[in-house]
Amino acid sequence: MWRNPVPKQSADLQQTTEETIAPAAKPDGRKRRWREHKIARREELVDGTIAAIRARGRDVGMDDIASEIGVSKTVLYRYFTDKNDLTSATMMRYVETILAPRMYEAIGEDLDEYELTRVAISAYVETVAADPEVYLYVMANSAGPNRDVVADSERMIAELLATVLGERLRSMEMDSGGSVPWAYGVVGAVQLATHWWISNQSMSTEDLIDYLVMMTWGGISGIAASNGSPTRFKAVPHPLREQGADD
Repeated sequence: MWRNPVPKQSADLQQTTEETIAPAAKPDGRKRRWREHKIARREELVDGTIAAIRARGRDVGMDDIASEIGVSKTVLYRYFTDKNDLTSATMMRYVETILAPRMYEAIGEDLDEYELTRVAISAYVETVAADPEVYLYVMANSAGPNRDVVADSERMIAELLATVLGERLRSMEMDSGGSVPWAYGVVGAVQLATHWWISNQSMSTEDLIDYLVMMTWGGISGIAASNGSPTRFKAVPHPLREQGADD
């Protein structure tokens, strides 16, 4: 076993508010101080928005947000051009400070392959379960101009997973050519299943994790049994059960 590569924070995920409001010319001292104040104040208001979503639910409006934070809507519009600007900043804050760091930490654990699979899936499911209203707010607003926030986070997690998977397969002298599609497949499946679950709550968190680990590990063990080679995989039969297996 070895320590998985700890990713540098993605440029895509680190699209800061600073870039959004950076002036074209080199600022003087007063402008720089205002700029720094505006960045800090935006972050405070975004954190307040996340708290408002937790308190009042995913359908929270600007009036609710302002009331929960204890400011007027005029203050919100002083720091954000419109509701979409605040929504985008809130989504980015959730991804950058909550979801992505927990996933990076989990995937970077020094564990055997099975335990790493369980830890990574558990990290995603438990992060969503801990903040259901914020997660649902983010996903409900992930279309249109905000679609890149969620898409970029999913892409970065999938690419990190592909790197780890590829390195582990190569260390065992297996074919790593499928690492990228396998990683995207796992991330997509876990994300979609978790989204279904958080919207329905028809089983416990632990049951969901067990089912997702069972599915994912079944795929990984199948890849390992064929040394990662599609040719080897296609050359052997694939019965659902071994002949003579007990009922």
